[in-house]
Amino acid sequence: MLSNHKLQSALSEIKEIARIDLALYNDKGKVIVSTFQPEEDLSGVVRQFVDSMAESQTINHYHFFKVMADSQLEYVMLAKAVGEEAYVIGKLAVCQIRNLILAYREQFDRNNFMQNVVLGNMLVVDMYNKAKKLHIETAQRVVYIIDVGGKKDGVVMETVKNLFASQTRDFVTEVDERSIVLIKDVRDMETEEELSGLADMIVDNLHMEAMIPARVGYGNRVELLQDITRSYQEARMALEVGSIFYVDKENLSYSRLGIGRLIYQLPISLCDMFLKEVFGDNIPDIFDEETTVTIQKFFENNLNISETARQLYVHRNTLVYRLERIERTIGLDIRAFEDAMLFKIALMVMAHMNYHRNREEGEREDEAY
Repeated sequence: MLSNHKLQSALSEIKEIARIDLALYNDKGKVIVSTFQPEEDLSGVVRQFVDSMAESQTINHYHFFKVMADSQLEYVMLAKAVGEEAYVIGKLAVCQIRNLILAYREQFDRNNFMQNVVLGNMLVVDMYNKAKKLHIETAQRVVYIIDVGGKKDGVVMETVKNLFASQTRDFVTEVDERSIVLIKDVRDMETEEELSGLADMIVDNLHMEAMIPARVGYGNRVELLQDITRSYQEARMALEVGSIFYVDKENLSYSRLGIGRLIYQLPISLCDMFLKEVFGDNIPDIFDEETTVTIQKFFENNLNISETARQLYVHRNTLVYRLERIERTIGLDIRAFEDAMLFKIALMVMAHMNYHRNREEGEREDEAY
């Protein structure tokens, strides 16, 4: 159903031009939107008009019109005037509201169609027949998933829709409670940097307009309608892999997940075997805040001791002592490239295993409830 805000805006614009007050009622006689306050209760009169065969009628100094769309009564339009001028303005207003209703229905059908395409709920033959009826052409598309961490509301959805309101080839829809899906026509976007820039733009706008944090994952380009679901699954994987290995990133591309994508697809049994190979039977518990920050900074600075010490505001010898303590604990000298690479991969494997264990525990708790 059209929002009352859009209906009110339409009536207000018509009144500003024609200088005639208008109101919309539903078939029960309840006022929906209006540009004036009626002096009397017109609900009974509206219901009588609804039951009549007339398409328009003058009653009590008001002109009534039925707003029909696809042979169904949608609203009753009321013009606060009588005579030829009121009739013409009223009919124009009825046409405007009817066109809004039909345009909204078409857009709703298009979005609903794309939602089913994204989820893979349609046969390929049905998909192309429906697309032809809805005037949806074949094009290069990329699916973006905008994750707002369960804080999705009308403001967030409206913000995203407004970003792409002028792009009739794009679709914004929902498939769950925590995210918004954008199916973006990317025929005018040739490079990966442009796709990444769009994700950054979405995140920045949600930060500024809706005042909420957001993360955007997106898949690869696809040409065919039936492949849109693949791009959607890639975008979901990008967000999930990012939540395990790249928690600080807000922009996640499936094609740039690096080693995280490989580790994510490893069976837990292989991960467990790898960790035992690196650390033995007991994984060392060294991950206090100081050690974690030290290791992270050391890796960020490409194993450069002097630069890491400067950024941590510690003496070089203090950092060397910390690294030697880590070596004694884990049996790996992360100052050496080979050991550093092995330890980095081990950390990512541990994050992968912890994520799956936490998810399994959460699922068991849900089943218990």
